[in-house]
Amino acid sequence: MHQPPQILVHAIPGFIILIVAEVIFAVRTQRELYDVKDASTSIALGLGNLLTGLVSKSIILAVFVFLYRFRFFTIPYTAWWAWVLCFFADDFSYYWFHRTAHEVRWFWASHVVHHSSERYNLAAALRQTWTGDLTGSFIFWTWMPLVGFEPGMILMMQSFSLLYQFWIHTEVIGKMPSWYEAIFNTPSHHRVHHGSDIEYLDKNHAGTLIIWDRMFGTFEAEQQRPTYGLTQNVHTFNPVRVAFYEWIRMGRDLGKARTWKQAFYFVFGAPGWSPDGVGKTTKALRSEKLQN
Repeated sequence: MHQPPQILVHAIPGFIILIVAEVIFAVRTQRELYDVKDASTSIALGLGNLLTGLVSKSIILAVFVFLYRFRFFTIPYTAWWAWVLCFFADDFSYYWFHRTAHEVRWFWASHVVHHSSERYNLAAALRQTWTGDLTGSFIFWTWMPLVGFEPGMILMMQSFSLLYQFWIHTEVIGKMPSWYEAIFNTPSHHRVHHGSDIEYLDKNHAGTLIIWDRMFGTFEAEQQRPTYGLTQNVHTFNPVRVAFYEWIRMGRDLGKARTWKQAFYFVFGAPGWSPDGVGKTTKALRSEKLQN
């Protein structure tokens, strides 16, 4: 069985060099791109993600290996075309995982960590969940071993996707050439995704290719500088509190549930759902803006 290398671990020195370069650029141009406490929180969350990944990635690999035994086809990982197919399959899976992570609270509880910074910089790219793998985000990729993609190949392509997404977390780069903006995810597209402005909420879920957002109606072009963070920010730099912020809120909401239906929607409904109908879901916020 092909074993994937630890691509992201090997990339850490490169991440550090680029973050330092961005900090130097910010100082020299007098741009407030960084806050020491915020960046420290992002880095701590990134290190925690790597540590939890030592366990979670092994579990996911085991699940994929098990499913691979029941594959319908065998796609040879030594063939160049297999990697092309795997790239598109992984990126397509990532789009639907990412979109669902914004539309279903169970997955949002992990993903919200990545959106919790009110700054947008390369350090914020490292602000990753500690619970995503263990709470089932990998299910969006489980179809891939069943159709014949080798498990190690899948994990490697996931790492390449995350590696690509690092550089798009910056305000230093404006817009790429129009042909590139039309096909690929870029800093401009991803700035929109991190915006808490009503028109930017739940837009541009792309990993590498922005074509999925254009195809499925979730694309939004950058018109003005986004307001970064959440519609209700966490107001803490404690990485442990950030990591479990939404899980704790979900537990409190479940304690207030009066019916099984309410309990279900508190967990699997849209983020912000409430039984009285005045919750701050994306749909409700947009409707409220239209009425005003």
